[in-house]
Amino acid sequence: MPSQLVEQYFRMDKLPHIWCPGCGHGTIMKSVVEAIDSLGLEKDKVCIVSGIGCSSRAPGYMDFNTLHTTHGRALAFATGIKMANPELHVIVVTGDGDSSAIGGNHLIHAARRNIDITTVVFNNNIYGMTGGQYSPTTPTNDKGSTAPYGNIDKNFDLCELAKAAGSTYTGRATAYHAKMITDLVKKGIENKGFSFIEAISICPTYYGRKNKKGDSPDMMKNLKDNSINIKAANKLPKADIKDKIVIGELYSSMENEYTEQYQKIIDMFKKER
Repeated sequence: MPSQLVEQYFRMDKLPHIWCPGCGHGTIMKSVVEAIDSLGLEKDKVCIVSGIGCSSRAPGYMDFNTLHTTHGRALAFATGIKMANPELHVIVVTGDGDSSAIGGNHLIHAARRNIDITTVVFNNNIYGMTGGQYSPTTPTNDKGSTAPYGNIDKNFDLCELAKAAGSTYTGRATAYHAKMITDLVKKGIENKGFSFIEAISICPTYYGRKNKKGDSPDMMKNLKDNSINIKAANKLPKADIKDKIVIGELYSSMENEYTEQYQKIIDMFKKER
């Protein structure tokens, strides 16, 4: 990242970050900042909210209006912020556990309401900060500290979950495809409604080591080799894309946005008084 972007958008006194060497989260954070910069958004009009987890440390480094909240509650806080200040561009930075385990209920209702919040999930398939427990996105049979013999749960497809709940924009990319993350986040911010971007990250310390995935370059190569763009995937039989990471813009639609609809109720109330 150019040094001027670091100086403009990061809290220099908080750097360097605490993420492990080889973690993909720094790359994803960079892509989010580049999306904001490319849109020319005023820093005071951007609010970044996180919960608890490795990914949720990101707002501490980013020089915007930021809020580091409780575990799983980032979307609840973000909803309150957006309702109180509809003119803000509210971006939630969250992890796979934070968003789909303890925060899963908030996710489906934020999507259902189609409130104008952009959610970026740093998905590393594990609870990295608290010791490597398996999460709702840990692939079946993969190991974690709480699944030493392999995870028997079926893992979530987070983008399908968000779409089914009502998200009007969903996309997925990987830490290897950093430019695509920037493009998807940019489109998510521009979308007038709930936007959900899944950014597949890597955790060589807990997930990679526990599952013998190799070091960081090996895990990045795996992201590259096992990803397929949605445009190509749509032309192939489902059997050919089984176990592939489908990336790109996955879904987009136009629906009524929640804060605008709520303002209409306020206006009706004022008119009747």
